[in-house]
Amino acid sequence: MSAIRLDEPGDVSRLHWHTDALVPSLQENEVLIRTKYAGVNFMDTHFRSGRYPAAYPLILGGEGAGVIAAAYPSVENEFRPGDRVAYLAKSGAYAEYNAVSADRVVHLPEHISLEAAAACFAQGLTAVTLVREAHVVKPGEWILIHGASGGVGSLLVQICAATGAKVLATVSSNLKARAARDRGAEFVIDTSTEEWVARVGEITGGHGVDAIFDPIGQATFDGNLEAIAKKGDLVCFGNASGQIPPVNVLRLGGTKNIKLCYPTVFAYLNTREETQGYADDLFEMVRTGVVKVDGYTLDDVKKAGTAHEELEGRKAGGKIVLQIP
Repeated sequence: MSAIRLDEPGDVSRLHWHTDALVPSLQENEVLIRTKYAGVNFMDTHFRSGRYPAAYPLILGGEGAGVIAAAYPSVENEFRPGDRVAYLAKSGAYAEYNAVSADRVVHLPEHISLEAAAACFAQGLTAVTLVREAHVVKPGEWILIHGASGGVGSLLVQICAATGAKVLATVSSNLKARAARDRGAEFVIDTSTEEWVARVGEITGGHGVDAIFDPIGQATFDGNLEAIAKKGDLVCFGNASGQIPPVNVLRLGGTKNIKLCYPTVFAYLNTREETQGYADDLFEMVRTGVVKVDGYTLDDVKKAGTAHEELEGRKAGGKIVLQIP
């Protein structure tokens, strides 16, 4: 089969298109998927660069959409050849075929195309689990969303706004500010021209925000402790600016009693039923218009290196989806 294979970690020049990769063999509880589209995520860049440890050679890609090609006997009654599916995986999506645990595979409803599924699945499941599990968003709450123009951030803005929360969004440019407003943010802070901690205080009348969803990491952590309200929830789910340094838990107490959470989507998806259930929630939001899946870029998989550069350079205005020929 053909695939983007990484023989050793490094910059984007290490990403090469190979036509001699082996089709993976099925193991217990796995399905073989003919991937048609793969979503590009920050995690892919971390594995490519070596920031995350991995065994090489490696086929990147943790998210895809396609059709079932085969299923292990233990799951063949649930997944049949030709079924349209989306999936999460540890790796392998930048290839024609991927063997994936059935617990990470969901069936797609008719109104969700394969392309749209790849554009929203990983970030969508992340956003839905964050607002259902990490901090249950309520009407009237002050919610701060960092990186609001990114894949997860854009979805969080839409979901929180639809819930009735008062959404504050941080972005890094005027163009991204317009996009955040279009998605439903009531207040948008352009960090290239505004001091965001001070603006949060002004907007909330000194109350602070009841919860913060933060994929940025190191650069925003200290400011988050200032901007959050008493008994607020600080949900850190990414490290785009670098890892958060070790935290002295005494900083969370004092006069605020802050709850700090660093969740991963995989820890919320322990069974096939949980994965399919949260996916159904996401796809229903798409059907009803709560979530719009229209701000993504479609590229050929052979341009994976360019996609990584855009993502790492914070030049991507939305999700990047790679088409697998």
